Amino acid sequence: MQALIHDAAAPLRLRLGTAPDPRPGPSQALVRVAAVSLNFGEIAFRPADAPPGFVPGWDAAGHVVQAAADGSGPPVGTRVVSFGWSGAWAELRAAGTADLAVVPEEVDLGAASALPVAGVTALQALRRLGSVIGRRVLVTGASGGVGRFAVQLAALAGAHVVASVGDPARAVGLTDLGAAEVTVGVEGLSAPVYGVLDNVGGDLLAEAFMRLEDDGVVQAIGMASRRPTLIDFETARTRTARGRIENFNVAGPFGPDLDHLVGLLRAGRLDPQIGWRGPWEEVSEAAEALLARRVPGKVVLDLPEHHA
Repeated sequence: MQALIHDAAAPLRLRLGTAPDPRPGPSQALVRVAAVSLNFGEIAFRPADAPPGFVPGWDAAGHVVQAAADGSGPPVGTRVVSFGWSGAWAELRAAGTADLAVVPEEVDLGAASALPVAGVTALQALRRLGSVIGRRVLVTGASGGVGRFAVQLAALAGAHVVASVGDPARAVGLTDLGAAEVTVGVEGLSAPVYGVLDNVGGDLLAEAFMRLEDDGVVQAIGMASRRPTLIDFETARTRTARGRIENFNVAGPFGPDLDHLVGLLRAGRLDPQIGWRGPWEEVSEAAEALLARRVPGKVVLDLPEHHA
């Protein structure tokens, strides 16, 4: 099969090549992939020492061509979106049935492919904040894939959403998604916040922590800044807020959360915010745009028979 494979000599260590067809385990369905999405983390932090020919990729959507042998999951022909820590960027994917969801005919498979890591991360991190009805929630890196999902989901949950971006140009569309305020960094915050969904790390995470209300909480989700976070807790103790930081990690199984997000997509209540879409032959261009933060939202790659 064709696949985007690891090649240490290729741009971004990734090229279109061939790989053996996957062999599904008992609880895995074989999926013919129609579209995949790229995430900042799997490009920026992909291990350099992966074996040659390794097929990376977390998010993929397509059609089941072989149902799981144990009877779990949907039958052949079903449209699905899937998650896994590898193997997505290929014509065929062995997908665990606990980590996939059925995609209705009226939902575009490319849109569905944008959901797994970014959408489920935003959903689970928001849940970790507890009830946010009427509370101020700051989303940093709000222009990115996770950020744009987080803005929408927090607004749907009843929060007063403050969207933080690094550049005013990247704020386009955030108020339409439900942001009540948009700020560059955190300097323009009008008041402290109860919760923070932080996708940036570095200095911005430290600054956001200092702007919590009493008993507020930060979910440290990502590190788009690629910089460590240093917090002067002595300074923090002089502030009135008594907040905490939690290191967030997305958790499986993904199936139930994916099903919920697909339902929101189908109902028109969630927009996948695809900022770049094209054929998978253009993966280098797409990945470079993602790393350079030139993409508002998600990157989606279509396989040949599914070009946009």
